[in-house]
Amino acid sequence: MQDMSKLVYLVPLFPLLGFLINGLGRKSLSKSLISIVGSGVMLIAFFISIGVFFDVKANGATVVELFPFIHADTIQIPFAFQADQLSAVFLLIITGIGFLIHLYSAAYMHEEDTQHYGRYFAYLNLFVFSMLLLVLGSNYVIMFIGWEGVGLCSYLLIGYWFKNTQYNYAAKKAFVMNRIGDLGFLLAVFWILYKIGTVTYTDVFANVAQLSSFDITAITMLLFVGAMGKSAQIPLYTWLPDAMAGPTPVSALIHAATMVTAGIYMIARSNILYTLAPATQTVVAVVGLATAIFAATIALKQNDIKKVLAYSTVSQLGYMFLGLGVGAYTGAVFHVMTHAFFKALLFLGAGSVIHAMHHEQDIRKMGGLKKALPITHMTFLLGCLAIAGIPPFSGFFSKDEILMAAYNSNPLYYYLGLGGALMTSFYMFRLYAMTFLGSFRGTHEQQHHLHESPSAMTLPLIVLALLSVIGGFVGIPEVFASNAHSLEHFLAPVFAESAKLAHPHHLEASQEYLMMGISTALIIGIIVWAVNRFKKYTDEGQENSGLARVLENKWYIDELYDAVIVKPLHHFSAFLKNVVEKSGIDGLVNGAGKLVGYGSRQLRLLQSGQVGSYILVMVMAMVVFVLIWFNDHTIMNFLKKLF
Repeated sequence: MQDMSKLVYLVPLFPLLGFLINGLGRKSLSKSLISIVGSGVMLIAFFISIGVFFDVKANGATVVELFPFIHADTIQIPFAFQADQLSAVFLLIITGIGFLIHLYSAAYMHEEDTQHYGRYFAYLNLFVFSMLLLVLGSNYVIMFIGWEGVGLCSYLLIGYWFKNTQYNYAAKKAFVMNRIGDLGFLLAVFWILYKIGTVTYTDVFANVAQLSSFDITAITMLLFVGAMGKSAQIPLYTWLPDAMAGPTPVSALIHAATMVTAGIYMIARSNILYTLAPATQTVVAVVGLATAIFAATIALKQNDIKKVLAYSTVSQLGYMFLGLGVGAYTGAVFHVMTHAFFKALLFLGAGSVIHAMHHEQDIRKMGGLKKALPITHMTFLLGCLAIAGIPPFSGFFSKDEILMAAYNSNPLYYYLGLGGALMTSFYMFRLYAMTFLGSFRGTHEQQHHLHESPSAMTLPLIVLALLSVIGGFVGIPEVFASNAHSLEHFLAPVFAESAKLAHPHHLEASQEYLMMGISTALIIGIIVWAVNRFKKYTDEGQENSGLARVLENKWYIDELYDAVIVKPLHHFSAFLKNVVEKSGIDGLVNGAGKLVGYGSRQLRLLQSGQVGSYILVMVMAMVVFVLIWFNDHTIMNFLKKLF
């Protein structure tokens, strides 16, 4: 495995090749060949990522400069990749989970027309390539290129079924809201470049002393604006639930392995800047916690199986930002990893349910699917237990690490975060019970055709379920065993400078055990309550009222944005179009043209072709000239006499 890091450029290269082959050959290649190419390049990239991981573990970080990218005066920005502990972890997540989603897609999208099937896999490969570029870049410019690439691919994949106007609207919404955040990121990059003269990570972090406290606070705030857009935090979160318009495997890829984790990566990569900006850290923690709780309340009353999972993702991302805000960088990255396992599992499980239900997504019309879909049911249950934080599933370890760090920073963070975790348990097991338990509530035709998904779809579910069960053991907390947190030790070089500046307060072992025990007991109690309440759910046609209706309508935030931002902009643009452009600018330009046209038509009348008219004009002109001459001559004589 030695020197594998020098070949790190091959990791994004293979998905790029897959994009080119499937994109250019979508009209001529067969579905089988398209899926083999699309999934095969991901598998190769995953194997190379494993080699890079072990090389980094043994030999440390490596920077591979491919070619000079921008050279202007004193500014030199190379196109270079940085293979270190942080990027190695993200490589495994992106390529590993990405391969399973590609494999799943081969069966899930099989009914698509061959040309669109090729287009789908081309977009999917390009999506992964962009995310790999984002996490591998050795400077903020390369990160920004990948950042914009995943934004483009999300637009293409959310609006994949482009004949549906609503899907196009969802894609446009995601694209526009991400551009808002990206402006903040871009301004931060220019600020760093202006102050330090470089955007390469190692140089920026080594010369951070050149920045004033105001500079650091402003830069980190602007970077966080970018993270808010990409990772769907308040107020730029509303695009992510609408992103469910795309195919379900796309939802899994966006929510688990790519895009939404970009903001977490960016702040973790810039950890020293954030550690030196306590005001920004507080903002990050508060926004993350608010998002976690707010999104969880919405998920309580959603009935679309994918929308529940979408708001769950927004909520879980909030926990990651809470971890970043309190300085638990390892905990945030740890939760990114475990979340990738169980959220990919849950989305692909939801896709299996939708596939069996002939594209039905309303959980009120499901129920009793446990017997018909045994593999999907069992793997989905394991995913629910993992996200709920039941020990020893993966979600328990990562979420507990964030909550303990939050308690050390501010006990209020912990109690509010625990409240969000309890809501997570409730809405996930409400979803589970209404989908798999009780009696079937769909149509007779749907019931007749219920069947388990093919092996190409269930195999990724099994692998992800296994990872959701055992994935947390790479981060066993100190209270259980000393030096057992393998991920923390592996990532230590990336966060070393921040660790020197931090002054962590560790809880007593007895208190930590007590807090774990109480939170686990509460979560189990909520799970039992949710299952008992919804396992015999019957759709009685009763509409929600009061707070329940508000939650079902997502606190009317979309309507608020529409009333406060969208409609005023439409009215303003209509004013610019009708008054400023048509009546003003167009009126002025068209008026000048009409004036010239009118004048030319009048002058044309002089050319009548009648000799008598021409003689009359000549005589009148002569009279005018004589009068002018006489007038001028008289004035001149008068002036001479006067002076």
